[in-house]
Amino acid sequence: MSDAAFRTVALEHADAAPGDYFALLKPRVVSLVVFTGATGILVAPGTIHPLIALVALLCIAVGAGAAGAINMWYDRDIDAIMARTSNRPIPMGKITPGDALGFGTVLAVGSVTVMGLAVNYAAAGLLAVSILFYVFIYTVWLKRRTPQNIVIGGAAGAFPPMIGWAAVTGSVGIESALLFALIFFWTPPHFWALALYRRGDYEKAGIPMLPVVAGEAETKKQMLFYTILLLPIAVAPTWFGVVGWLYGSVAVVLGLIFLAAAIAVYFDKTHRSAKRMFGYSIFYLFALFATMMADVPSGLAG
Repeated sequence: MSDAAFRTVALEHADAAPGDYFALLKPRVVSLVVFTGATGILVAPGTIHPLIALVALLCIAVGAGAAGAINMWYDRDIDAIMARTSNRPIPMGKITPGDALGFGTVLAVGSVTVMGLAVNYAAAGLLAVSILFYVFIYTVWLKRRTPQNIVIGGAAGAFPPMIGWAAVTGSVGIESALLFALIFFWTPPHFWALALYRRGDYEKAGIPMLPVVAGEAETKKQMLFYTILLLPIAVAPTWFGVVGWLYGSVAVVLGLIFLAAAIAVYFDKTHRSAKRMFGYSIFYLFALFATMMADVPSGLAG
């Protein structure tokens, strides 16, 4: 990395505004995390007081944001190189790396502690595992070493509905594992769609994303493979009685559209279809979890 590119991340003093610290939390990612975590709470059997449910969601949000802040601290060198991330607070010189690490660490410890004391230890344990997995397994170990970084590392983003489920039940069952699997298998085609049209960024930063290492043809093949695997997994919550057939029907329709998008990417020589698939993949997951919440009675206690 050149001295010019790294200059801003080495500042001794940064004039940070509250909005800069908020940006460290990756709020767009956190919004999806909170949404899927809330779904886990609502579809879980049993009851939970609304205040405790809100505390659980707050802990999930803060824990996810903490992991994002630590990720930005560790990735500050490559963030300064990539166009998609060069305007983050650390590369822009708004927050020093040390402040970002301290901020993320305090939030991580605080969120797990509050979850354990106010909700239950099962949910706190899962939250701790999700934070540690994202920081050490994905960010530190996998991201810069293997094109399977997204496949394995995607587990970190799949924990929230399982954490929400545990907040209500105090345990982890096959039902919550299905919600985990849905996000886990959704992540590769979702992120590889982005990686296809951002390939140049990853090449410049030396990140071994699948399009960089294996080429676009292999990436498109893998995207199609994971999208096909996702079809029955997305319907599985209906088969196991977690939700009803309203959700199951929606999952089939949305899944077939997702599959059509993957097929379009496979045959498209440009990146237009990849951009469309990336946008649709976000809608797909939101729509699935929104339908789950609509298809089960609320487990919240009055």
